[in-house]
Order: sequence, then C-alpha cells, then structure tokens
Amino acid sequence: MKVVGGWLLASAAVCSGLVVRRSSEMRMEAVARACHELRGPLAAARLGLELGVRLGELTPAQLRALDLELGRASLALDDLASVGQRARDESRCDEVDVGALLADSVEAWRAPAAASGAALALEWSGAAACVRGERLRLAQATGNLIANAIEHGGGEISVRGSLGPECASVRIEVIDAGPGLPAPVADLARRARGGRGARGRGLAIAATIARDHGGRLAAAPSERGARLVLELPAVA
Repeated sequence: MKVVGGWLLASAAVCSGLVVRRSSEMRMEAVARACHELRGPLAAARLGLELGVRLGELTPAQLRALDLELGRASLALDDLASVGQRARDESRCDEVDVGALLADSVEAWRAPAAASGAALALEWSGAAACVRGERLRLAQATGNLIANAIEHGGGEISVRGSLGPECASVRIEVIDAGPGLPAPVADLARRARGGRGARGRGLAIAATIARDHGGRLAAAPSERGARLVLELPAVA
C-alpha cells in the first residue's frame, strides 16, 4: 500500500512539474511575442516620423499608418499585461475594409523598407472587400508578413489583395525577391512557438490571427523569393 501511495505521489509531482513547466513556457512565449510586436510597430512609426520630418510634412495617409502601428504596439502591451490572467474578451468584431487596411499597412512600412533598400508596391484586384474581425489584430498579421518580407526577402516587394471566386474569401499575397522560405510555414511557426528560433515568430503570429478569424496562412509557389498567402472569409 505504501508503495502504491509513493507511486501516486511521485506521479502527482511529475504531473505538477509538467504543468508548471508548460505554464512557464507559455508565459515566455507570450512575452517573446509581445516584445516582437513592440519592436516592429515602434520601429516603423519612428522611421515614418523621420521621413515626415525630412519631407517637411506628414500626409493624412502617413498619419493613419502611424496611428495603426502605434495601435499595434498598444495591443502588444495589453497582451503582455494579460499574461497569466484570464483571457480578455476579444469577441468584438467589426467589418474591416481589407483594401484600406493594406494601404495603411504598406504606408506604415514604406520607410523601413526604404531604409533596408527594399521597395513596396500595393495592388488590389476586383471589387472592394471586407472581412469580419479586429482591425488591429488583422494589422498585426499584415504587418508581420510585410516586415518578414523586408527583413528576409528585400528587393521589390509586392503586396496584393483580391476578392476570391464567388466573393467567398479575401486573398492577400506578400511576395519578395529574396531566397525564399527555408522551411514550410507550419514548421517555421512551430519552431518559433517552441522557442527554437525567432525567424518564424512573425509568421506564427500571422498564422494564429488568420486561424482566429476563420482563415489560413500558407506559402505558394513563386518564381522569385517567398510568396505568402493569407486567406480570410469575406463578408457577404
């Protein structure tokens, strides 16, 4: 009986240790994601302000882009503050104009792209399209895809948006002129979640946001560099 009791206590201790370790890993990953999300938007906002000062003015488009990136940074701080607490209610959804969101995202990252020797081009095909979701969360996804293309791809970067067949989905593509992805998107995201590399952290964030909005993130064949495709269900 004592032996059985000992085994039970040992098993409970092991399980408790695993739970604590898992909780610690989740907190570390949440902190790493928040730091990643703070660095990108703040850098984009700083370079955007510097560009505006050099040109002598900030256009309405630049101001909207700066506001978007600072909103992303604020959201990252909220996420960091919620680590270890009950998840916040994120059920609020709006109809988000994807074309306008992409325009603001591209404008926000135009200065960082120029500083890295890259150039951003935005294209929209077909009718305007909306998706249901949180605008700042979706901006996290698009911003991370553009930032990933600037950092690891460079050259001519195309950001393309379109409304899919039968108006059922919205398709966002980010294509760069770099060496391409070193591994499938799912593998890069999994390594980042496991703390085995920062290369896929932005992709992991974008993939999670896509999934939470009923969509998906994947790589597609490309004649040059990486071609990442984000698909989201469209509002009828």
